[in-house]
Parts: sequence; structure tokens; C-alpha cells
Amino acid sequence: MNRFLPINREDMAERGWDELDFVLISADAYVDHPSFGAAIIARVLEAKGHRVGIIAQPDWHRDESFLKLGVPRLGFMISGGNIDSMVAHYTAAKRRRSEDEYSPGGKAGFRPDRPTIVYSKILKRICPDKPVIIGGLEASLRRFAHYDYWDDTVRPSVLAESGADLLSYGMGENQTIEIAARLAAGEPIEDLTDIRGTCYMADTAPAVAGSVSCASYEKVAEDKTAYARAFKIQYEEHDAVYGRTIIQKHGERFLVQNPPMPPLEQQELDWVWSLPFARYYHPSYEKDGGVPAIEEVEFSIMHNRGCFGACNFCSIATHQGRRITCRSEESVLAEAKAMTENPRFKGYIHDVGGPTANFRQPSCQLQLEKGLCRGRKCLAPSPCKNLQADHTEYLQLLRKLRALPKVKKVFIRSGIRFDYLLEDRDDSFFKELVEHHVSGQLKVAPEHCSAAVLDKMGKPHIETFNRFTKEFYRITKEVGKEQYLVPYLMSSHPGSTLKDAVTLAVYLKKNRIRPEQVQDFYPTPGTVSTCMFYTGIDPLTGKEVFVPKTPREKAMQRALLQYYKPEMKLQIIEALKAAGRTDLIGNGPDCLVSGDGKGERTAQNGRNNGKKPPKNQKNSEKNSRSPRGTDRPNRKGGKNDPRRGGKHK
Repeated sequence: MNRFLPINREDMAERGWDELDFVLISADAYVDHPSFGAAIIARVLEAKGHRVGIIAQPDWHRDESFLKLGVPRLGFMISGGNIDSMVAHYTAAKRRRSEDEYSPGGKAGFRPDRPTIVYSKILKRICPDKPVIIGGLEASLRRFAHYDYWDDTVRPSVLAESGADLLSYGMGENQTIEIAARLAAGEPIEDLTDIRGTCYMADTAPAVAGSVSCASYEKVAEDKTAYARAFKIQYEEHDAVYGRTIIQKHGERFLVQNPPMPPLEQQELDWVWSLPFARYYHPSYEKDGGVPAIEEVEFSIMHNRGCFGACNFCSIATHQGRRITCRSEESVLAEAKAMTENPRFKGYIHDVGGPTANFRQPSCQLQLEKGLCRGRKCLAPSPCKNLQADHTEYLQLLRKLRALPKVKKVFIRSGIRFDYLLEDRDDSFFKELVEHHVSGQLKVAPEHCSAAVLDKMGKPHIETFNRFTKEFYRITKEVGKEQYLVPYLMSSHPGSTLKDAVTLAVYLKKNRIRPEQVQDFYPTPGTVSTCMFYTGIDPLTGKEVFVPKTPREKAMQRALLQYYKPEMKLQIIEALKAAGRTDLIGNGPDCLVSGDGKGERTAQNGRNNGKKPPKNQKNSEKNSRSPRGTDRPNRKGGKNDPRRGGKHK
């Protein structure tokens, strides 16, 4: 197994180092795997000849925890972790979580809320002359003045609030390489104002040709219309081809965002994945039971980055970008072959995916030269006429992975974009997906059935999902398997009225779908949907949007989606009365809930799409999925998933 990077003075001495160039401080436990952003940045710095050490989850109550590796020669780098800390710590109902899969033993409490700010302030106090660079998902999504759901207020840029010297946003390999090289060459941190993919604070607004200003922090904090307009500028300029410098005033200073760094080319992405990752958590965590987050990714392969699906509630478009880049077939196969030599490998590759598993190429060739279209989505509400849907390369890759010695099965568990799949005129991938790559259940994300709500989500209309469902079960029957679709659904998204929730409940009952997991909309930083939630305005159109916000209405919408549960009966009756749909209360075949006090007992016998429901699904807030792009380490994200997403379409 490859050696881990130093985490203490003993590790440094073993390498013959008495001083480090950079100390990387992470709010996650130290997992040296390319699904973890901090691990990537550390290995990239190492590969470029820098001496790097890791301080994972320092005790923020003790200054000495930040100096255990000494004061670095060139500077500190901070990552808030693979998912936003507030998503990691709190449910959508703002209840404190008792678990943290990115911490030793899965226990919560090893990091503060908003660690990027906390860590940076400590470092600037105890080492005021050393550069502090912040990066990762938390910094990336909070780089402008932003609505914070947990405080229910607009907070300033995390760069302004933290006091750090520089912020790296997006996928940060190339900007990190440039920052490190220029610091090593003797340039002062305050002169690093021209690096793409970074933000800095300035005392005066720089005169940058073609730059654009958006409303100040103070203005967006008091004027929701100004907030929506500022957000639209920030969203539309996030393109490496045509994106411009953006300036936002904060008090007497100015936040300056340079244009995005271009995505890594395939050769660069392959290089990153070839670095000597240990691909496991640090052995010091064994006594605590390890780090649970490794379970999702140890035997999974990420083959791409970016997502042109760009769902409005997902942070991936704001962090990774909409342009797809992917690793070469040779790189993926080399990772898989090495995986089969791992003594813990049991023959199953759990996933070959990424933010969206079946995106293996840009949505069209025009974007490579001109960038992604402003004001348009590639897939929603209907596919663009220029869309190029082709799974040939992805299918060939999967076939070669299946043929590897010691590989029993290759599954696809990260999101499949079913509308894109249906656009491929060759159904070979669809057939082989069903026959070879589904582990009993395939998770898909229709999210809703109301066209009005789906439009606000940036998702295809339900007719597309219906076509996919019909074809999935036809092929499943044809290949003689018993497999099921597990639909992801979201309640209380901006634009969703109580009547829309009733419509979805009726759809679910009609199609004999009984969701065990329902995600309440979670307003995470940096997404279009969060802007709608805060302002009541769709920033992309300027039109007003209804937003369900009261706990009562959100509870009713959630209950309707689980219409079949007796414990939801009183809330469902209340919701149906409020929506003027008392016709759905009673004992008729179309009713959602009985009127005799016995709860809803239909003749479905627990069937899902005509089949028995999936097993081993728990209905609890603790286990409900986190917002896409923030939920898992670089899988939909993420969560974080966030994410995924995450990482998780």
C-alpha cells in the first residue's frame, strides 16, 4: 500500500523533512482517495515537488492543534470537507444529525459549523504573516454573498468573512498548481490576482476589461429582487469559455471573482487519477472503526466530471460546471485492475459513474468552442436539437470492465439521466444496463409529476419518465430478471403548491408506487432553487414563484407523497381539505385515504409498479438522501450528494 502523507512530526522525520511547504487542513477525516477533494489537492501538490502535510479535523478549541506540523514555509490550505458542513450537521428540518460519515466511527462532533471560516480565522490570528487559501465545496458555493438557510439570512462571501487571502473555486487542481508555483517563486500572496478559478478581496475595484458588477452584499441582503439579479449574473458567467470577471462590493472592499479555470482535459484527469493515493482512510482511524464514507467509493470508479443536466436544486453546475470531461478507457481499466488486487475486493465494482453516470461526452460539440448556452438547458424541459446522445463509448468501457478477471459484477449506482438515455437511438446500452448493471434496484429521479414544478426544478416532464419506466420493465421481463425502479421524489420545492403535491400523490397511487424515501427540498448555497426559495423569484426568468415555507405546509406535502402510511392519515386528510380535494377521502378506488379511521388500505398488497416493493429501505430523516451534488464524495458529488450530491439524477 502507498504511504500516506505526513500527519505528525514523526511522519515528517521519517521522510527527512523538518519543514513543510504547505499544510492542508481538512474538516473531514483523512481519507487518501481521489473521491475526496482534499486528498486530490494534497497529492497534486506532492506531485509538483512540494512538501505537504495533512491536519484532519483539528480541535478548533486549541490553537496548538493547527501547529502540530509546524508553520509551513509557503502557506496553509483549508478544505471545509467533501460536503457543506451545515448539510453534514443538520437535516432539512434543521435538526442536528447524530452521525457524520466523514468522521472517525461515523460520529458527529469532530468539526465546527462552517469550518472554513473557523479554521481560517484561527490561522490568521496565530500565523498572520502566512498565506491562507480556502477551497473545496463549502468555499466554492459560498464565494459570493449568499442566502444561508440555517441562519435564514444573507451572509457575506466566505472569503470576506473568513479573512483568508485567496479562494479557489470549482475543481481546483490547476489553480492550486499555479498558486503553489508562484508562491514558491517568491511572489507575495497579495499579487496573485490574475489566476483563473480564484477570488480575492481588493481595496478598490480593479479595472478589468469586460468585467461585470453585481449588486453589493449590503444591497442583496435587503433587496430580494437585487439578490435574484445578482445570482443570475453569477450563474450565467460560470463558463470557462465566455465567463467574465465578476465584482461584488462588500462594505468598503470588493470581492473579485476571476473567470473559471477551464476543466481538466482527459490527459490531465488521467494524471490526477494516476497519483499514488493509498485509496483508504488513514490507519490511525482503525481503533475508531474507520471512516464510513470510504464504503461508498472504495470499489467504485468515477469516470467523469461535470453535468450538463444542471438541475436547479443541484450544486454540481456551480461547482464542477456543466461541461463534461472524462477519463480515458485506459485510465479506468488500470484503476479497475488495481482494484481487483485489493484483498478486500469481493468481485463487485459497485459503480462506474460520476455526477451523472451515463454522460461520457459533451452534450454537443458547439460548447467546446462557444461554451454552454446561456439561458438554456441541454435536456429540460425537452432535449436541445443539437444534443448528441451516444452511449457507445460508455458501453464499450463497461463491457471491458465486465470481462476483467476477478470481476463478478459491475453495477451502476450513481444517477442515470433517463431522458438522455431515451434520446439514444441505439438501445444497446439500455438493454445491457438492465441485464448486467442493476443490482436489483435502479435509482432514478423523476422528482415530481407536475409540469409546472418540474420546470422550476429544471427536470424533464413526467411523460419521459413514464416512457423510461415502461421500457425498463419490458426489458427486465425480456431478460428474465426481477428488478425494480426506486424513484427519488422531492416535496416542497419552490413552485410546488399543495395541489401539485396532491397531483403527485394521485400519480403515485395510480402507478402503484410507494416511496419509502422522500426528500424535503433543502436550500443549500449556490443553487438556482435556493435563490427561488429565498427571494420568491425565479432568477433565470425574473418571474415570481410560490414557495412552500411553513412547517405545516411542508409536512402536508411530505405526507401526501407517502399516502399509504396509516400514521400519515391525519396530515393527509388535513392536506386534502386544504387543497379542496375531499373527493380523495373515502373508500373508493381512487381515494388516497379512507374516511373510516382505519387508514389507507388499498388492494395493492405492497406492490411497486406492479411488483413487490424494494427491500431494506428505511423511512427516517436520518437516512433520507441529501441534496444532489452534496451527498457523497464526488458522486451526485456528491451529497452532498452535494452530495449529491452531492454526491447523485
